[in-house]
Amino acid sequence: MEDVARRAGVSKSTVSRVVNGETRVSAEAVARVREVIAELGYVPNRAARQLVTHRTGAVAVVATPPEDRLFLDPFFDLLLRGVRRELAARGTQAVLLFVEEPDDHARVADYLGGGHVDGAVLFSLRPGDLLHEMIDRLDIPAVFGGRPLPRDGAAFPDHRHAYVDGDNRGGARQAVRHLVSLGRRRIATVTGPYDQENSAADRLAGYHDVLPDAPRDLVERADYSRQGGADAMAALLDRRPDLDAVFVASDFMASGALQTLREHGRRVPEDVAVVGFDDLTSIAETTEPPLTTVHQDVGEMGRLMARLLFARTPRTTSVVVPTRLVRRASA
Repeated sequence: MEDVARRAGVSKSTVSRVVNGETRVSAEAVARVREVIAELGYVPNRAARQLVTHRTGAVAVVATPPEDRLFLDPFFDLLLRGVRRELAARGTQAVLLFVEEPDDHARVADYLGGGHVDGAVLFSLRPGDLLHEMIDRLDIPAVFGGRPLPRDGAAFPDHRHAYVDGDNRGGARQAVRHLVSLGRRRIATVTGPYDQENSAADRLAGYHDVLPDAPRDLVERADYSRQGGADAMAALLDRRPDLDAVFVASDFMASGALQTLREHGRRVPEDVAVVGFDDLTSIAETTEPPLTTVHQDVGEMGRLMARLLFARTPRTTSVVVPTRLVRRASA
């Protein structure tokens, strides 16, 4: 740092402020210091910085879905990308941790409580997941992706950590109201699994808000995968071959549902109108026909999770991201 200050013609404290991203430095000084840092190949001593700042410069990103699904599902890819970009902009490293087996809870809790990270971003947690209790006991900054549910299925009345969620229930209402406006009368739904965060329950609740008297045989549960959506659509057609619309609780599942409808000789939207959820353009714009779906800004949700982690207020307000219907050819 002394070498950088001498070559740049500034004080050592100015170099420190530039390295730490502080704003009390002129643009000219910032440019000169960064130029000299590049020339000299200077890298701040992380151990020394930890001693002074009591921060590690790392944040844990804790995920519970299976690794194969995590890296194949565009939703999680966008969410992780948003988290990583916001952390990188703040000079912070993301450390990805997986929780798949029962023993993983203790391992992850030990890591989080061992002073290795400054906080944690957690998403796709199941209702009653032990990490909820562990995070509270560890008393580290944390933000949840999705409004968490405890073991009894009720929402936390006064959860101490912030969360970022999409308006799942409101978005589902938009989707089903759109199908009703098209004159569809036998509207089915493919809902997500109930053993994850509450998005599946909220999207099913939104469906029932519009269709409170919908028969149970118009509801089929799946696992948020493409194959799950295909199998669920086949089960619905077996039970209710007269259905004329379906709201599918994710674009990934909707792509599988469209495949099944084609295999059964059903025209979309003439015979069966289809609406998805998420507006993942890599899916929604490439299906045949292109998918009408509920848009939520997944990348922004990831960025918001990271931003809330760095908020300085004693109690950070949680954020619910609004949704909107995007009309394409499927409905």
